[in-house]
Amino acid sequence: MLRLTEIKLPLGHHKDDIEAAILKRLGIAADELVSHIVFKRGVDARNPNAITYTYTLDITLRDEAAALDRLKNDVHVKASPDISYHFVTQAPKMLTSRPIVVGMGPAGIFAGLLLAQMGFRPLILERGKEVRERTQDTWGLWRKGILNPESNVQFGEGGAGTFSDGKLYSQIKDPRYLSRKVLEEFVTAGAPEEILYESHPHIGTFKLVGMVEKMRATIQSLGGEIRFESRVDDIEITDGQVSGVTLANGERIATNHLVLAVGHSARDTFEMIKKRGIFMEAKPFSIGFRIEHPQSLINRARYGRNAGNPLLGAADYKLVHHASNGRSVYSFCMCPGGTVVAATSEPGRVVTNGMSQYSRNERNANSGIVVGITPEQDYPGDVLAGVEFQRKWESRAFELGGSDFQAPGQLVGDFLAGRPSTMLGEVQPSYTPGVHLTDLSTALPDYAIEAIREALPVFGKRIKGFDLADAVLTAVETRTSSPIRIKRNRDDFQSVNTLGLYPAGEGAGYAGGILSAAVDGIEVAEAVALSMMRKR
Repeated sequence: MLRLTEIKLPLGHHKDDIEAAILKRLGIAADELVSHIVFKRGVDARNPNAITYTYTLDITLRDEAAALDRLKNDVHVKASPDISYHFVTQAPKMLTSRPIVVGMGPAGIFAGLLLAQMGFRPLILERGKEVRERTQDTWGLWRKGILNPESNVQFGEGGAGTFSDGKLYSQIKDPRYLSRKVLEEFVTAGAPEEILYESHPHIGTFKLVGMVEKMRATIQSLGGEIRFESRVDDIEITDGQVSGVTLANGERIATNHLVLAVGHSARDTFEMIKKRGIFMEAKPFSIGFRIEHPQSLINRARYGRNAGNPLLGAADYKLVHHASNGRSVYSFCMCPGGTVVAATSEPGRVVTNGMSQYSRNERNANSGIVVGITPEQDYPGDVLAGVEFQRKWESRAFELGGSDFQAPGQLVGDFLAGRPSTMLGEVQPSYTPGVHLTDLSTALPDYAIEAIREALPVFGKRIKGFDLADAVLTAVETRTSSPIRIKRNRDDFQSVNTLGLYPAGEGAGYAGGILSAAVDGIEVAEAVALSMMRKR
């Protein structure tokens, strides 16, 4: 096949228009084109009043060699790469040991799935509950203000990404097209096929729940075992090599291959890792607020006269500003037509995050407006200083919100003017258990407040109405990424000082979202499988 890029067509075009565009671009007759499939489709909205679709197509011609030779100087025509997944090995029929995967977020699920598909019968240990029970516990916080520290937005089957927008795109380098393997497994589990070709695919929580259950069933059907409510409290290390784990109930399980995919909020696990002498380092992350606007405002700003077109759906955005105090402010985890959700995993703290369903048809748009921070500048010292930094501001948010899991909030106009908010305006916040209006000037460090106050009017010039006086800020967003990195070797993915330990995913500091975490889980699973084959 040949890959053809940068085919632009207007909104409302027909399928026949794609074929006509191929023939025109290649300068061929219709009988020379055998078939075509859409590899990628994106929306170009740089001109809101002339929005186009941009296609990447894989095409089959009767004489592809002649076409490639004739078009060898056309940078938009080349041979299609092999995007199929190839397993690195297969387990022998008789296994003397099996790997353990700790955590069942995207990295853990895909590490477990790949190991199971290769025949290694992994044991997956998840501290939280299976996804439907976990959903009920999460609703308990949102509706009743009751937190289960072991089953919430952060902990449980599916990981933190289950209660998010379900975004499935990333900027990671992916020369082996492992992200395609991830998307294909999601489609097999029930995701819409469009995620294979949309440039910014998403799924949403309700669909993710069913998909996670199907992937669990697949792992089990291939010989894998999954245990819920099984928190790992200790890692046994013998002569620098992992030899087993101990669960909260005291049970010890032997293994020489341990995948650690615990997510960015497993603070007690980070403390245990530190005590065990496993090498890790503090890393940068970001903190800030959630901001909510009417989705219609974002649609008009991004799509102009095309706002509301069902072909486009809810508009998104991506913003960044380098403030005069040296801080970078940017939008994070933008959720079109979504809600702001309670995402704490510890009592006495408030954490916000964003979530959308597949339809993205809620009234508001929301995103994090966050400020980058670094361990050298903002939380020097102990490797876990970033965790304590997060806790400090989450506790402050709990206090400002009334100490009952309400989030402290403020209207953008009041925030910019430096006065407390006392009543809502046009925008009704979506966060539950509720928003307590206050003054957010003490909800973050002074440098973050200063940077965000500078950034919002700048963003208002890029997206008309972004600094709407009635837009609502809620605090606090602290779980943008892990505050630590469990350092590993580049070649074999093992801990730099602990053989048999494979840090994986977002919690270990090697991913930033569902897709990148899943890809990391695949690569770690491959490393584990190859190691186990060498040690037979």
